[in-house]
Amino acid sequence: MRFLQCERATLDRLLPGLDAALARVPLDVLERAPSPAVAAFRAAGGPGLLVPAEHAGLGATPLDAVRVQRALGARCPSLAVATTMHHFSVAGLALAARGGTGPEGLLLEAVAKERLLLASGFAEGRTGQNILRPHITARRRADGRVVLNGSKKPCSLSRSMDLLTASVVMADDDGVARLAVALVPAATPGVEVRPFWGTHVLAGAESDEVVLTDVVLDPQMVVPTEVTADGVPDALNLAGFLWFELLLTAGYLGMAAALAERALRAGEGPADPAALTTGPDAAMLAVEAVARAMETEEWTDSLLAAALSARYAAQDAIARATRDCLAALGGMAFIGSPDGAYLASAAAGLTFHPPSRARMAASLRDFLHGAPLRIG
Repeated sequence: MRFLQCERATLDRLLPGLDAALARVPLDVLERAPSPAVAAFRAAGGPGLLVPAEHAGLGATPLDAVRVQRALGARCPSLAVATTMHHFSVAGLALAARGGTGPEGLLLEAVAKERLLLASGFAEGRTGQNILRPHITARRRADGRVVLNGSKKPCSLSRSMDLLTASVVMADDDGVARLAVALVPAATPGVEVRPFWGTHVLAGAESDEVVLTDVVLDPQMVVPTEVTADGVPDALNLAGFLWFELLLTAGYLGMAAALAERALRAGEGPADPAALTTGPDAAMLAVEAVARAMETEEWTDSLLAAALSARYAAQDAIARATRDCLAALGGMAFIGSPDGAYLASAAAGLTFHPPSRARMAASLRDFLHGAPLRIG
């Protein structure tokens, strides 16, 4: 079948053997916690996918990366979600490492060579909260070291992480509270993982709570940004949001594709098979268009607005496609296997990731009228 052929070929080229390894394991086993998919991803060299070649990584392009994520979403939804968080953290480190003198370059090399997994403590899973206002605080001690307190929930890869990358609130000498990015080794005293995820859907992503209690870091492990309370992202955060929206959307489009693939293979298939794939494929083309632009254009708020448009269009396409795929599979398939209902539930999860369409409505309206794009 030619459906998903391009995405799976990209996955095989960059991470040989991973697609076949995932295909051998039943979906319900892959989606449990702990999931064997995480170990398979690590063994295939997945942690180094977005690490630049100069730091011993695979140096995948944005286009390659979104195709990989769709292929993963079609095999293991939980792995697609979890690795999105890893990849966009790696992408942020790669940007910070350009021309920098901090530890970012050494960390990137370690991620690639030692196949380290990064958990992401950025956007909060709390309705109505501004995602640029984390609940982790940073305080600088008299000796210059930085002390972190707070928690992140949910936090994907919480059980398998080697390093936590987290946004924190730190007051500068001028008294202005700004965001910074903290790099916290998982074995640091004061780091604790607590149960949080209460549903079986996407349980394999290990999205539990990470609690930081008086965690002491070397100041080099805290990277400052220029983001303040106005919500306008700086270059580092803008890059992070770009990667996050595209990788996440591609992964969820893969989940919808997995459901369509089952419908296409069932019996004689639907009378109009293209009806099950056209919408998600069109949404994927929009994702790919932004990914291609990342390789040739300046990363501005206009590009981020385009990424958000692709993401929200994908939400609509997924909602229609999953409904139609379940109808095409029919009642006996629904009764006989939980896979269809599971994939439809998992694919709906894109709606719940920040920034939601409702939270961004006013910001996008103002952006269209010439204001900077604010993330709410």
